[in-house]
Amino acid sequence: MDFSLTEEQLLVQRTARDAAERLLAPKAAARDVSGEFPLQELAELAELGLLGVAVPEALGGAGMGPIAYSLAMMELGRGDASVAVAVSVSNMVAELIATNARPEVARQWVPRLVNGELVCGAFALSEPESGSDAAAMRTTAEKRGGTWRLTGAKQWITSGDRAGALVVWAVTDVAAKHNGITAFIVPGDAKGLTVARLEDKLGLHGSSTAQLVLDGVEVGEDQILAGVGRGFSLAMQALDGGRIGISSQAIGIARGALEQTIRYAGERQTFGQPIIKHQAIAMMLADAATWLDAGTLMTLRAAAAKEAKQPFSQLAAMAKLFSTEHAWKICDHCLQIHGGYGYVRDFPIERALRDVRATRIYEGTSEIQRLVIARNLLRGP
Repeated sequence: MDFSLTEEQLLVQRTARDAAERLLAPKAAARDVSGEFPLQELAELAELGLLGVAVPEALGGAGMGPIAYSLAMMELGRGDASVAVAVSVSNMVAELIATNARPEVARQWVPRLVNGELVCGAFALSEPESGSDAAAMRTTAEKRGGTWRLTGAKQWITSGDRAGALVVWAVTDVAAKHNGITAFIVPGDAKGLTVARLEDKLGLHGSSTAQLVLDGVEVGEDQILAGVGRGFSLAMQALDGGRIGISSQAIGIARGALEQTIRYAGERQTFGQPIIKHQAIAMMLADAATWLDAGTLMTLRAAAAKEAKQPFSQLAAMAKLFSTEHAWKICDHCLQIHGGYGYVRDFPIERALRDVRATRIYEGTSEIQRLVIARNLLRGP
């Protein structure tokens, strides 16, 4: 495998790093306290092309591919995980519409997603009674003439109250089970679409998470993605790519925490020397650095496979499983090394620990990743 990056990929990485340090990190602690949604930050990231990194240039995106997108997400996660998750989902929605909508419909939505006009996109798959078991969803879509009426509820929808465009999954044929699920593009201001509640979360306070209610929301036939009954397979494909983004986000959070902890361990003195010279601390940092490097390589390997249009579902599942589980361990090690200081808001480590915890849940829990990996192993090479 060629581990070298192109000049274009390095430029995206530098752009995201500068944005993270200049726009995101300075306000991350305050945003964590206030819960303010990062409207201005998303607008500025859109101007930099970071809301459509892998979206084709013909639709207003950067056309840079999954590797550049992964690198960008690592940098943004390092700056502020709350903003990074909104960027991740919006990129996923823009790419999903770009590759699966009718050309005229893609032109209607995608340029406005990537330039920030629609603020961001939302991915409305999960429901109050249907999370990991997506095929058990209860939201329905009934065809009436040339339109479909969507009725039901969606849960855990990132940016669901702010998104100008949502991809919503609904059952169009109950008897067909998972083959009877269809994906629709729904405007954020659609009549009948309401926000039932916003969740009060452990972390990611600057990212809104909504429960949505659809009460007879009307959607045109042309707003269907990939065709009637193709929604379930479309969701699984999108989640494969989304797992690369969340793995990248987790790596970014862990990298930021580790960098801060290395600085702290070099300055903090106990027993007459910096704590980094104590073997117990050095071993924890060595483990963290090794896990971080492994997760980074696994994630870029999955991104490279996707970019080469090779099978990447297994690679993405393995990358997400390893990176998110070990990012949690890295942040926990970092808090432990900080001691009491790591447990208070004066230091950013406790926020990193709270923020990184969600990466083991969304875009497929760690348990689901293990099922995906195991099933692929059973199929053989």
